[in-house]
Amino acid sequence: MKRRTFLQALVGLPAAISFVPSVEASHKPDHRITPLKLSEKEWKARLSDQQFYVLRDEGTERAFSSHLNDEKREGEYRCAGCDLALFTSDLKFDSGTGWPSFYTVIKGHIDTSTDFKLIYPRTEYHCVRCGGHQGHVFNDGPQPTGERWCNNGVALRFVPKEQI
Repeated sequence: MKRRTFLQALVGLPAAISFVPSVEASHKPDHRITPLKLSEKEWKARLSDQQFYVLRDEGTERAFSSHLNDEKREGEYRCAGCDLALFTSDLKFDSGTGWPSFYTVIKGHIDTSTDFKLIYPRTEYHCVRCGGHQGHVFNDGPQPTGERWCNNGVALRFVPKEQI
């Protein structure tokens, strides 16, 4: 039996799926964005060790370790791997979780999948251009969406409005 099959049976997939937020059609990737494909060696040259761990190995940075938690200026939050804008400052809110959080994303700039790394299913999201892991989306955010797009700060680069 494959590991995934075993874990799905273990947690009772039909019941567990109800905990995974449904991602609306507005969050589907824009396939007109040209993918950025680099070798592992090229990614390692381009990213810091921590960025590589999060973006390429789907790791998670420590809570409250990102300076972006306290960022209040107007601007864009871009993928640290390829510079694609993923969020704007007006989408950000203080979730108190220790990671930069947003109630939605820039339409078409992310792609989602379901991960079972913690045994139960979670909705994981990636940059649509480079495939860099950003974080997970939960259904405990503010209105109007009720979503919390919980992002690793190291996977983002903030660009102030005056530099856009």
